[in-house]
Amino acid sequence: MPPLPHPAPEDLRRDPLPLRGRTALVTGASRRGGIGHAVARRLAAYGASVYLHHHVPHDAAMPWGADRPEDVVASVRAALGDPDATVHAGPGDLTRPDAPGELLATAAEALGGRLDVLVANHALNGSDGTLDTIDAAMLDAHWQADTRSVLLLIQAYARHRAALPPRRPGGRVVMMTSGQDIAGGMPGEIAYALQKGALASVTRSLSTTLAEHAITVNAVNPGPVDTGYLTGDAYEAVAECFPGGRWGMPDDPARLIAWLATDEAEWVTGQVIDSEGGFRR
Repeated sequence: MPPLPHPAPEDLRRDPLPLRGRTALVTGASRRGGIGHAVARRLAAYGASVYLHHHVPHDAAMPWGADRPEDVVASVRAALGDPDATVHAGPGDLTRPDAPGELLATAAEALGGRLDVLVANHALNGSDGTLDTIDAAMLDAHWQADTRSVLLLIQAYARHRAALPPRRPGGRVVMMTSGQDIAGGMPGEIAYALQKGALASVTRSLSTTLAEHAITVNAVNPGPVDTGYLTGDAYEAVAECFPGGRWGMPDDPARLIAWLATDEAEWVTGQVIDSEGGFRR
């Protein structure tokens, strides 16, 4: 039996800019305290050019308030690892049926006509409740924002990639879930849990569908992350559930997502990966 091939020594050494020359679209990157911003900064630091999607009206209606898109862009631009890389941004209400395709096309054009990485990070907060309090409007709102828009984005991305000349490396898609399938679930956020569960469920089907196009598809459950939505005693109670005594920070899942975008992760697809720091429910 012939010996198994081994990587050459130089291939074992890590490139400090593993995403140099790549391009990425990150949705839901509206504020500097969020996961989308942290993901975009990591991708930029790894050498990628990045397009940031934002929907300021959503954050403006939340307790934490809206951030200025130009400040978010400046923060990501400051993290660029490749002097030739660029950062772009634009708005989009992804609940509109045609908005995901429009966003994908706009981002690809801004990034030079080729999109390598899609991180679907956006989601609707609020407009939810328990089984007894949810209604059709709540369910529809979360379906449109959390699930339908993600699937339409991935459809547009797959069509974009299929129209490009074949070239390594392959594409990358990362979706976000919320631990809705882990012990205890999310009984107070039924509409949100339902739609995030749908994304987790479809991950493997999408990965099989897109494998022939050399696109990996994975989902990440970031666990409780301190994005400014909880304070006081409730905040401290959650912190005590982590062995390290602290919440997850936005850069914790961002490191995993950025790695999934690199060539090192080309053999990982169809997975829902928990990044929770040992969180104990």
